[in-house]
Amino acid sequence: MAIDVEAYYRRYGPQVLRRCRFLLREEGKAVDAMHDVFVQLLRYQGGLKNSAPSSLLHQIATRVCLNRLRGARRRPEDPEDELVLRIASMEDTEARTAARGLLDRLFGRVPASSRDIAILHLVDGMTLEETAREVGLSVSGVRKRLRALSSVLQELEAA
Repeated sequence: MAIDVEAYYRRYGPQVLRRCRFLLREEGKAVDAMHDVFVQLLRYQGGLKNSAPSSLLHQIATRVCLNRLRGARRRPEDPEDELVLRIASMEDTEARTAARGLLDRLFGRVPASSRDIAILHLVDGMTLEETAREVGLSVSGVRKRLRALSSVLQELEAA
């Protein structure tokens, strides 16, 4: 089934814009980046799956914004931009590999939608109510998933 980009734009546009604002910290740049995310979606819609759209758009938005920050590396306008850029382009492969392994083990033990819930609430800063509405669960269901993630993470860290 082909991706309905217009429907994704209406439903996920605000989430993508929040992510772009978080990374770029400038409204005009964030809006431009958000539109680029949906241009990418249009360009590659034939090869994309219509599952986990929230995660897909979050990943695309992150890549688009980080690429813009990297492009501005030569002449950062804001000292904080340089800090975000340094963090984004760190070459600590061992730490990244360890973090990626932990996340893979964590998300391998919980329902796939729990990853979306964690990203929406913990990364994008959505309220529990907004997150619940976005993923189609009750607020208590979202809380339960977040508690389960926390519990699994504690088990993994203790091991």
